[in-house]
This record gives sequence, structure tokens and C-alpha cells, in this order.
Amino acid sequence: MKKLNFKLVVYAFSILMLMACGDDDSVPAMDDVEGDEIDDDESEVDQIDISTLAAKFYNTEAVSVAFDDTWVTITSSNLPDHKSMYYPMNDPLYEAYDEPNNPDFKKNPGEIGAQNYVFKIPRYPSEATNKESTPMGPMGVSINSVVFFNQEAAPGDDILEELNTFDQFEGHPAGDAYHYHIEPIWLTENKGSDAFLGFLLDGFPVYGPMENGKTITNDDLDDYHGHTSATADFPDGIYHYHITEDLPWINGDGFFGVAGTITQ
Repeated sequence: MKKLNFKLVVYAFSILMLMACGDDDSVPAMDDVEGDEIDDDESEVDQIDISTLAAKFYNTEAVSVAFDDTWVTITSSNLPDHKSMYYPMNDPLYEAYDEPNNPDFKKNPGEIGAQNYVFKIPRYPSEATNKESTPMGPMGVSINSVVFFNQEAAPGDDILEELNTFDQFEGHPAGDAYHYHIEPIWLTENKGSDAFLGFLLDGFPVYGPMENGKTITNDDLDDYHGHTSATADFPDGIYHYHITEDLPWINGDGFFGVAGTITQ
């Protein structure tokens, strides 16, 4: 009897095994299993959790922070914890304006009043494919409850003229809604010029005008007035905005990330 061809036997056995397994749809291909695992890993690697900064919102009588798996919710009555000549005169935080460096100061007709802003911002912020313009009105919120406005003035006004209506801590009201357009010096003087100051509506943090001992200028930032680098809160790096001395001060051409919502 002639010996069987060994290669032929192995080939036939392989065909039989494939036929036996071919009808079992519950067994995934190995390539599919490995691909799923890689995708899952990648989805977790780049996520940065901003809820770790919730405790830095310190003016607890005016601002509170809560979060779930998707959103960070910041509720603000928008009442600064510093003195202002825009508080009613019978308020303990009222203080007359006395700023010799601005002889052109003029009070606007507004007065600080409590608001009810609710910001829902992404807990895991991400870059937007289509960047949105920031709105007129609140575009973010600071750690002492005061909201951030962008660099635009109300229709018919000039933002550079409005600078002359800012109080001793560089804020002013629109109606009764107090806000910052530029550096909130109460915060940078007390928390540090490189400190975390709050969030914009897309969930990316806002920092002061210093980083690693250097004063940040517009040339250091992108069109949206931010960049990616390490911060004290995120040593592995995060995209973040910086406040600068020159226009546009807090934000440039819009939100870098996917914006959440704000209601009042």
C-alpha cells in the first residue's frame, strides 16, 4: 500500500474543520475581536474629565456644581463676592469707585442683581468639527459665580468705550447681569495669575494670563484664544483658554469645543 500524502491529509482535515464551524455565527472572527478591543481602548485614552475641578468653584452661596456621566451642571446666581460700586448702596458689598488710573470712568445705569443661570457643559470636552461663535451674553462662568462675556459690545456700543464703565475689579452689569469681559483681577490677585478661573460653555477651562512664569500673549494662542499644554490641574496636557491683556481678552473666533447649553 502506498503511503498517504501527508500534506493532502492536513489540507482535507482543515477543510472539514472549517465546514464544521462555518454555521456557528456566535463565534466572531479573531480580527473582529482585536479590532473592537482597540477601538474601546482608543475611546478611553483621550477623554479628560473636567469634573475634577468642581471643588474650585468656591463662592458656594452663589454657585453650585453637580455632574453625571455626561454633563457638568453649574448653577449660578451671578453675584460677585467682591465689592463693587454696582451693588445697591445698602448692600454690604457696595463700595464707591475710587480708581485714579482711569479719569474717564463713568458708571453705566445698571445695578447688580441675582440671576439664575444653569450651564450644562460636557464632562469630557472634545474639539468641535464645526466651530460655533460665542453668544452675546454669558459664554462661560467663573469660579466665583460671575459669568464671562465675549469681546463684543451691545449693538450700537463700542467695547473700548465700555471699558470706562468697568468697576474696581473690572466688571460691570448689563441691566442687572454683572459680568467680566476682561481679566477678573479679583480672582487673579487672590488665586494667582496662572490659576484656573472657570469654564467656557464647551467645557474647556479658562486660565489666567501667566503660564510657567511667562505672560501669555495672543501670539501664543490659536484663533480661539487657547492652546494645548500641561497645567497644574492637568499635567498630561489639556486644551485651555488664556486671558490676555489685549483683545480679544478671553475668547477669539468662537468655541474650540462642542458647546453645551445655558438656560436662565
